[in-house]
Amino acid sequence: MEFFEYFINVPENVVIVSPDFKILAATNKYLKTTMRSREEIIGKVFLKEVYQDPTISFDENPVIKSIRKAIETKRVDYLDVLRYDLERSAQEGGGYEARYWEASHTPVLDEAGNVKFVIQNTNDVTERELAKEARRMSEEKFKFLTDAVPELIHTADPNGACTYVNQRWIDYTGLPLEEFIGHSWQKVIHPEDIHQVLDRQKEDFYSELEFQAELRIRDKEGSYRWHLIRSLPMKDEKGKVIMRVGSANDIHSTKLMVQEVLESNEQMSILSDQVQQAFQKAEDQRQTLERLIMQAPALFAILKGPEHRFELVNPKYQQLIPGRDLVGNTVAEALPEIVEQGFVDLLDNVYKTGVPFIAEEICVELDWQNTGHVEKAYFTTTYQPLIENGQVAGIIAFGYEVSDKVKLREELQSLKKDTSVQ
Repeated sequence: MEFFEYFINVPENVVIVSPDFKILAATNKYLKTTMRSREEIIGKVFLKEVYQDPTISFDENPVIKSIRKAIETKRVDYLDVLRYDLERSAQEGGGYEARYWEASHTPVLDEAGNVKFVIQNTNDVTERELAKEARRMSEEKFKFLTDAVPELIHTADPNGACTYVNQRWIDYTGLPLEEFIGHSWQKVIHPEDIHQVLDRQKEDFYSELEFQAELRIRDKEGSYRWHLIRSLPMKDEKGKVIMRVGSANDIHSTKLMVQEVLESNEQMSILSDQVQQAFQKAEDQRQTLERLIMQAPALFAILKGPEHRFELVNPKYQQLIPGRDLVGNTVAEALPEIVEQGFVDLLDNVYKTGVPFIAEEICVELDWQNTGHVEKAYFTTTYQPLIENGQVAGIIAFGYEVSDKVKLREELQSLKKDTSVQ
């Protein structure tokens, strides 16, 4: 009797099963975990008359197979992580509760070497497995979001070693992900430009600072194009740098345009410098995706359902249209001016077909400041279908304003015409 008291109070999930699978004993911890009383389970056939899984037959149950193996081999058999849902009592609302387990089955032999019973020791690893699943889902969402944006996005450790690149990098360079990890990414940077990065990484405070440079990146055809590279440190709640997030924007056409103006007339060199500075300022204002979702400096919103209702809007998006309630309202309700401009039709088409819409320098006419005065603005934007359970459930809207860039190009084109006339 004293031994029985010791056994039932062992702080482990232990149940003892006979060779014919009848439950002989169980610890109090096991009863609490499985939400059963001792009277409900003792003498019952394990996983048949109690704890039965309706989705699988008794003989095919992996737990039963493991117990049989322990009996046949007379050795401990370990069961891999297994999802086995527990049935709730009627008082607890019925139904099943998802649980994940690790288990071992230890045969106990009599003097003749025959199996008297099997001890099952289980560990409830539900919390750990759910955390792993949540992490996996978070990583998948991160990859989806970074692949959806029209930017070359990467992450690195505090010292600059690459840890991830999005699909845009892979498509642009033609190299697999493995070719970027660590410091291998340096091979796609023009040999004359790589020193800009390497010199900065040698500085003591590199991990704490923002990095920005114009570099030439090699594409899959072997050609180099100019890109504006930005990299920002991401810190935890204690201010410690945990990673760097960076992006690369193609500025090749603008770069060549500026160089052409410079070469056309030496007397315009000062003006060209001012134009370059103006362009740089415009690029700074049109902050790209260095931080994800709510920290992103680009315009980001999630529209749910066929009516395109704002479910999430990042601060950058909201700042663009102050004084308007976006979240909870449909696009037509929050921004009625754009209905006649065809944007709702574009959203409808993406939602119905699942085909993304990408536009550069698209014009939007809106009363941006609620002053009663409608003004034009230009955006580069992507409408990407949001897929849930294989179906389009909404749209990810991502973009950035390029009004200054359009105006700058128009000024450059006008300037070029004036120069040709001279």
